[in-house]
This record gives sequence, C-alpha cells and structure tokens, in this order.
Amino acid sequence: MISQNKRKILRQLELKKRRDAEGLFVAEGRKTVGDLLRGGLACVYLAATPDRLAEIGRLAAGVEVAEAGADELAEVSSLQTRSEVVAIFRKPKVEVPAPNGDKLILALDEVQDPGNLGTIIRTADWFGVRQVVCSSRCADAFGPKAVQATMGALCRVGVVYTDLAAWLRRNAESVGAPVFGTYLEGENIYGAELPSGGVVLMGNEGHGIDPRLSGFVSRKLYIPNFPVGSPTSESLNVSTATAVALSEFRRRQM
Repeated sequence: MISQNKRKILRQLELKKRRDAEGLFVAEGRKTVGDLLRGGLACVYLAATPDRLAEIGRLAAGVEVAEAGADELAEVSSLQTRSEVVAIFRKPKVEVPAPNGDKLILALDEVQDPGNLGTIIRTADWFGVRQVVCSSRCADAFGPKAVQATMGALCRVGVVYTDLAAWLRRNAESVGAPVFGTYLEGENIYGAELPSGGVVLMGNEGHGIDPRLSGFVSRKLYIPNFPVGSPTSESLNVSTATAVALSEFRRRQM
C-alpha cells in the first residue's frame, strides 16, 4: 500500500521546482525502473504490483518498498498509460564537462519538448555519447515524460544544464575543440570529414540553433534529403536529426 505521505511526495515531484529542491525524480515502468536500478542509480522508494515486485524487488536491496494495486499506482502515475512500477530516485550529480577534442559531447540549445529530449538522451546512450550539455532553457531531463523517453539511459548518460554561450566561449578561448552544428545550409554530412571528438550542437525544434551560439560553430553540417533538392518536409525533427548526426560520426570510427 502506498502511504498518504508517499502519495503527496510523488505528486509534488511532478513539479520541476520540487525535483530541483529535493534532488529527486520519479521513474515509472518495469523497463525504465529496472534499468535505472541495474545501472546503479540511487533509489529511495519503490512501489509495484505483486508480480512486478517479485520480478525487480531483488534489485532494490535497502530501498523502502511497497506492494501496491494497479489502481493505487494509477492514482500516483503522471503518465497516460498504466504503470506497474513507480520509483523515486536521487538525481545523479554530474559536473559540467570541458569540451574535448578526443570524445564527442552533445550540446542542446533550447530543446523544449520533453519527449524529444528523452529520445535524444536515449540516442546518445546508443551511440556511446556519455555527456549531454543542455542550455538552461531546455526541457527538464528529469520530468516524467523525458524520463520515460530515456528508457533508463539516465544511469549511463550524464546530463547537465549550463549557460551554453559561456561554455562555448570558454572552449573557443582555451580548449579549441571543434564545434559542429546542424543547419539547413552547410557541408553535406555524408561527405564531410568528421573527427572522433568535439561538440555536436543541436538547436530548438522551431528556430534551430540560436544565432548567439552560431559564432562558436566551427563546422556547419547539413543533412540532405533524398533525392537531393526534391520537394520535402521543411526539416527533420531534432531527435531524428541528432540520431542521423551521431550515427554518421560513429560510422567513421568503425
């Protein structure tokens, strides 16, 4: 049974200001919660149906655990689909990384849709990109929809928020790691020479990369449609464009 106090906490953690204040976030679903537990993220509370508790309860040693009915879990869930598992985790502490010319870092400028953000983090995980640097106006990676879309990648990908302009300026003044941005004009990504390290910068869903950041981009890349020049959609979804870009960077290393 989920106590009234825990119900209150779960509802409060739907709000970003509470997640930030408490350093906690909520994850739902057998797959997501199971992956976060196996990945070593600190869990402080877990509620699940009897069947799911028997399945993943062994991963929650030392964690406060509650057996709950499906209706109880539906009452505390923030998702449209019913969850059989709900858990509270501590947000991982991640330092803002320095840009690096030896490994890829993904930077996101004002990606505002939480589903897009979560999918991008999951994509970064797939392509072995372990650091994602978000502008302060990006969606919250620890909100319910974003967490669900990451499918457990938050235990392997460090996500931090910072002033992207200041971060890129420090890179330009000291490190000098290459910064790649995706634009509707630029060098065809499939013919471009791509190194193993640097910063891949992706922009907002509506207006792309902020012009204030464009001055820090050393290489503009374009993902062409097919056939080239034929009538097509205006642009790719940012999560799809990220997947294409990271795939092409990694393909060069195989």
